[in-house]
Amino acid sequence: MSTAATTTARRPKLQPPWFIHAFWRVHRGLHRLSGGRFLWTTASRRGWGALRLTTTGRRSGKERSVIIGYIEDGANLVALAMNGWDEGHPAWWLNLEARPDAVVRQAHQPSRPVRARRAVGEERDRLWARWAGIDAGLDALAGSRSVDTPVVVFEPREGTA
Repeated sequence: MSTAATTTARRPKLQPPWFIHAFWRVHRGLHRLSGGRFLWTTASRRGWGALRLTTTGRRSGKERSVIIGYIEDGANLVALAMNGWDEGHPAWWLNLEARPDAVVRQAHQPSRPVRARRAVGEERDRLWARWAGIDAGLDALAGSRSVDTPVVVFEPREGTA
């Protein structure tokens, strides 16, 4: 499988996990303070965008919002459930596994309802390759984790946010 196959490659240098998590918390705060204007799009030089994802807590039943990276795949949005490259899966992915209906908000767009699912097989390989084309160290980072990194597809669903 492409995510863990490259264990011989050197793991790219990362900031400490606390820094990565703090960065995303600050980003979420700036997004909130700016009224939702502080998100970048896939047109950025990074090659991927950031969106606000609102899930329903699997235990609490309360709304939970995070800022995550995404790429576009036709009408779908695609994210990696990577938990800042820490071990384990991020809470937002665990929430989506329990309750796949969510809401996303991209830069300069209104919120919209989506349904999340894990990409598998050929689709997963194709989407992983697209992410790897943007982030050359992706395979090495994923290979350093003991769990598989889910590729999450957000499909539009009917309804209002």
